Amino acid sequence: METRRALAALGAILMMASPHFAGQGKTEATKPGAMQKQSFGKTAAGEEIELYSLSNKGGMGASVTNFGATLVTLRVPDKNGKSADVVLGYDDLDGYVNGKAYFGATVGRYANRIAGGKFSLESHTYSLPKNNENNTLHGGVTGFNKHVWKGREVNSAKGAAVEFSYLSKDGDEGFPGNLTITVRYTLLTDRNDLRIDYTANTDQDTVLNVSNHSYFNLAGEGSEDILGHVLTLHAKQFTPVDNTLIPTGESRDVKGTPLDFTRPEAIGKRIDSSDEQMAFGKGYDHNWVLDRAASKSGLLLAAEAYEPGSGRRLQVWTTEPGIQFYSGNFLDASIHGKGGKSYGHRAAFCLETQHFPDSPNHPNFPSTVLKKGATYRSTTVFRFLKIGAGGASSKHKE
Repeated sequence: METRRALAALGAILMMASPHFAGQGKTEATKPGAMQKQSFGKTAAGEEIELYSLSNKGGMGASVTNFGATLVTLRVPDKNGKSADVVLGYDDLDGYVNGKAYFGATVGRYANRIAGGKFSLESHTYSLPKNNENNTLHGGVTGFNKHVWKGREVNSAKGAAVEFSYLSKDGDEGFPGNLTITVRYTLLTDRNDLRIDYTANTDQDTVLNVSNHSYFNLAGEGSEDILGHVLTLHAKQFTPVDNTLIPTGESRDVKGTPLDFTRPEAIGKRIDSSDEQMAFGKGYDHNWVLDRAASKSGLLLAAEAYEPGSGRRLQVWTTEPGIQFYSGNFLDASIHGKGGKSYGHRAAFCLETQHFPDSPNHPNFPSTVLKKGATYRSTTVFRFLKIGAGGASSKHKE
């Protein structure tokens, strides 16, 4: 109950950050760029869990927790200035401790799947726990999302920021090397961007693929399904999968398939196609190969989504080579989230920036090997456009 009341109070705080509430009882904690920290409960082992709330000038608010370095809420104004939470999640810590859907979580050591729960590196084969039929998914049974991270507020000229750090010890879920990883969330003051920066180092060669697993519904979490959302993916190819959702190793053109989102299309338009790939995923659950020139690095516009009713528009920018679009096919109304809402079939979608699934077993895919002494860096930005600043397929330079 204590954590439910805390999250309810946080929601009120973030709503106050909206222009609709401008000048009505604003406190120091809700000034743009400010941060508030409060308790989110304790684990069974007695570890203190914190909830950090961020806000900006554009009426956007976010809350993140050191349990799993997880994004808990993301409030965004609609075309009328009314704010709503657009990510699925839970009211209290227990939901995240016991939940299996990865709502808002930082996933790793290896986001997505590794075939057969094993990979080879430098002539040594590593065995991992299998938690997705015969495969390893999102780092194994106890991935990054189930650990308590160390959180700290960060001084940033760009906006309110919090950084989480975690030491994944050698052999954690079967992966080699002592890996130190940090995840920094920054809510920009002057633009409705939530920026996520990942940094990691290891004392032994290993593989690493980290992503954020937020489920979006731009009409507001707990609303109807997302089949009417309009999506653009800046990718002319995808990596086809077998019936266990493991890539075949091929990169295939999307043209002429239901996976062609090179132009804006409603998510539901072709989702029930008889195409073999759609049958394997029970909808969309595939990795797209982003249109990045080999000589180019830095942030790239990967995906854009638009919800006509609210007018909310989301862009996803990333330094990664791929993006997993998942259409919530395995949500089945058995999960009760914020406010007791039931999250039904296709109640949200994920846009997970990443290296390709099962890359350690496919030498032709971009490498996920992190060498001893090297530094892993990755950035993803969830950007919400101002109404009238372009359609779902408009491009804005970073």
